[in-house]
Amino acid sequence: MKTAGLAAALLATGLLAGCSTPGASDAEPRQLRVATFNASLNRPAEGQLATELHGENAQARAVADVIDHNSPDVLLINEFDYSPEALDLFRENYLGGAYPYSFTAPVNTGVDSGLDLDSDGATGGPDDAFGFGQFPGQYGMVVLSKFPIDTSGVRTFQNFLWKDMPDSLLPRDYYGANSDALRLSSKSHWDVPVDIDGKTVHILASHPTPPSFDGPEDRNGKRNHDEIRLTADYIDGAGYLYDDNGVRGGLTQNASFVVLGDQNSDPVDGDSVAGSIQQLLDNPRIQDPAPTSGADGNTDTADFSDPTPGDLRVDYALPSADLTVTGSEVFWPTDASHPSDHRMVWVDLKL
Repeated sequence: MKTAGLAAALLATGLLAGCSTPGASDAEPRQLRVATFNASLNRPAEGQLATELHGENAQARAVADVIDHNSPDVLLINEFDYSPEALDLFRENYLGGAYPYSFTAPVNTGVDSGLDLDSDGATGGPDDAFGFGQFPGQYGMVVLSKFPIDTSGVRTFQNFLWKDMPDSLLPRDYYGANSDALRLSSKSHWDVPVDIDGKTVHILASHPTPPSFDGPEDRNGKRNHDEIRLTADYIDGAGYLYDDNGVRGGLTQNASFVVLGDQNSDPVDGDSVAGSIQQLLDNPRIQDPAPTSGADGNTDTADFSDPTPGDLRVDYALPSADLTVTGSEVFWPTDASHPSDHRMVWVDLKL
């Protein structure tokens, strides 16, 4: 669970364009599988993931096996350290070029704020970063796709300030004079448009902070709530939002989308601020497929049983209400071994 300009940040490739899925005819609806997977491919040191992916890494191979088994057409991976080199190595050496298109960009984890956010009398270190991390880009995100990504239409919200969200839960009493400098997103929020046979589906990717590892001020719980709210407000077209290029506003009302990511919020259990994930689940523009899980047939997506809080539903693939859902599942293998404490969640759509 656990800044560079956008132009320099974009990584979108089409080197194997001939491998993309052929277009569907007018008489055949497109069947599309969209998935999210917190793969725990984070490492304690910058550059370590890329170094490991140059060779054969058992965890990365197990992650690739999960991806290959479920074969999503579009996939968000959470907790993949930001590294274009590591991403290319994983795509080619572990996924065999199955995903000719990809996107990644910098995130706030490990980016030094220059402020003493934890009030320990010193600056620097993971607790004083804009998002908790040992180095810039730890716990990053990547989008993989078998269909073209419209890089010119990508919007990122890495630099959006928490203070600029109206009626936010920002704990000013805790952060004091530093409050106005805080970025809301602990990693980033992305809108990645994917072209599916001429139809655009927006991948709304995020990974809010866990609502724990704090004190009675509940700073992480409140941040988690407002990070989820950012996605909900973006879907509702909120005019207060501005992206990293300074463009204001949210998603257009007729846009199709899928919300993906480890939201670190269970509807019932865990440490979330009450109503956090309901901001998405109860949004009339969103449908919740309530995927079945191999873990006792419920909707849990992660195993945090060592020692607590147990199994939770924290990973979501939530399509817009205009899309037709034909299936949804949490991939929870019976084999006790698994490369991550999270499971892949996918939703099948008919376009």
